[in-house]
Amino acid sequence: MADQDAAPHILYVDDDAGLRRLVARALERRGFRVDCATGGQEGAAMAAERRYDLIAVDHYMPGQDGLTTLDQIRRQPDPPPIIYVTGSEESRVAVAALKAGAIDYIVKTVGEEFFDLLARSIEQGMARMRIIAEKEQAEARLRESNERLEAMLYEVNHRVANSLQLVSSFVYLQARSVEGADAKAALEDTQRRIAAIAQVHRRLYSGGRVDRVDIAGYLASLLTDLEETWSTPEAPRPITLSAEPVTLDTDQAVAVGVIVNELVSNACKYAYPEDQAGEVRVTLLNQGSGFLLRVEDDGFGMPHDGSVKGTGIGSKLVNAMVANLKARLDHDPAHKGVRITISTPI
Repeated sequence: MADQDAAPHILYVDDDAGLRRLVARALERRGFRVDCATGGQEGAAMAAERRYDLIAVDHYMPGQDGLTTLDQIRRQPDPPPIIYVTGSEESRVAVAALKAGAIDYIVKTVGEEFFDLLARSIEQGMARMRIIAEKEQAEARLRESNERLEAMLYEVNHRVANSLQLVSSFVYLQARSVEGADAKAALEDTQRRIAAIAQVHRRLYSGGRVDRVDIAGYLASLLTDLEETWSTPEAPRPITLSAEPVTLDTDQAVAVGVIVNELVSNACKYAYPEDQAGEVRVTLLNQGSGFLLRVEDDGFGMPHDGSVKGTGIGSKLVNAMVANLKARLDHDPAHKGVRITISTPI
């Protein structure tokens, strides 16, 4: 005989006193602890007072039928699984019971066959509920693990962004202390490159996702910073953005940020006379599994002799980031100024 304290505790609700006794004896022989209720109201009250592993409810009972009892028990906090028992073979009763929340439905018969069927239904119902409970616990643990990992990633991105901001501040202080114009300009360029990367991580820890970046929003912020940097009252550099929704992972977002920073900065510095206004346009198109990025101006255009203005570091960075994206870089020679297009595979 199994330990009674560990045995499943069953409540059997039926108005037939003789059948209640037979069911209780049959189930106890099969290792269950059994309480019996004489009707629906008593059964619902007993279910509210103590915790049962499973409840079996008869359909035809005077005063309160099984469906009403089933509904009352189901409305209680954390109700146990319920098996519906009846002498009726009407399919509508089975459908009504299952729709109301019963996990199984069995028909009364005479003899041991009914008790065996009831015991098997109880065992199967409890096994099913254990599987459901284990699945819910596993899902809860997985959610908790994901939440912890996301919190850690938020913290990492926050720290990376702060560290990059600190490095940018050091570079800024160094740029203010150097004497040579070329050295000062190189340090300022470095500061802007660091800021472009730091902004990716700021968006990761302050956004809704920790693994993807909304490139349209990112570019809008980056271009606002660049416009403020390169514009003067005498020579404004308006930078316009036309962007479709595109999300990229962190490495891709950093590459796009570096590319846009270099191309736009070059356009602002070299496309127009220093004392005249000049517009720079950035376009981002979603191409399904890929994207197209275009940076253009209406300025002087590329030098005819193929020479590189500045140190050439910007061009090397752009080419490196294009390779990182496995993208293609095209220059439109027919455009009045400079039009550079970066396209990733579709």
